[in-house]
Amino acid sequence: MSWLDRVRKKIPFIAKRDSPDNLWHKCPACQQMIFAKEYEANLSVCPKCEHHGRIGPDARFDQLFDNGVYTPLPNPQVREDPLKFRDSKRYADRIREARSKTGEQDALINARGTIEGFRAVVGVQDFAFMGGSMGLSVGAAFVAGVQAAIADKCPYIIFTAAGGARMQEGILSLMQMPKTTVAVAQLREAGLPYIVVMTDPTTGGVTASYAMLGDIQISEPGALIGFAGQRVIEQTIREKLPEGFQRAEYLLDHGMLDMVVKRHDLRAELARLIDYLCPGKKAA
Repeated sequence: MSWLDRVRKKIPFIAKRDSPDNLWHKCPACQQMIFAKEYEANLSVCPKCEHHGRIGPDARFDQLFDNGVYTPLPNPQVREDPLKFRDSKRYADRIREARSKTGEQDALINARGTIEGFRAVVGVQDFAFMGGSMGLSVGAAFVAGVQAAIADKCPYIIFTAAGGARMQEGILSLMQMPKTTVAVAQLREAGLPYIVVMTDPTTGGVTASYAMLGDIQISEPGALIGFAGQRVIEQTIREKLPEGFQRAEYLLDHGMLDMVVKRHDLRAELARLIDYLCPGKKAA
């Protein structure tokens, strides 16, 4: 027992002070300690270096929709663990852990609402759910979001964040690439906009499919966007890649993105784009 504990026991009116463990947030970019409430009030953007932190569907919807009011779309039912996959853990156990951690059914969640008066269906991938990986559920949710947008005659906006296809579902996860591509074609046939907002990180099969098919390609600052990892590319081409390669600003300079928009400006920018692409489509 330390001397402080002994003194505290002898003076009973000095109570032990309990404090929560999440009062501070450490910025992964500049390593600054930020008061957690200040960080959340700043939309999870570091006030020191403007690093855009990763956020989940709930926070994204609250920031995006008018007055934080929206209606979540139910996730379609799909076969879980179709291959009965097991590595160091059973795939079914990994899914349960991810659901318990995030409170979400799977990695892609859709919601409908209004953005500055314009109706929209918005899908958000949650990197916290198994790295936002694309499996049967994500593919089905993407198609459901597109169908909801077609029914509402409004744009479909997708916020991507993924490490790629979900390896525990094998070839079935890769089949979501053509499936989502067909859904985007259906949206275009309906004459409705498809807007992609790529967040950190967007990689693998997601980048190789619906993340790069938008009518408008947007990214948050500093987001990692690519297909293969930088080390794999360097080993393949046997050359050193330039600084900032696969970051949003580099892709903007080389024509892969239309714009890089800060999180504080994103809601107004999306409303402006919807107004341009769907004039006269404000909700009644």
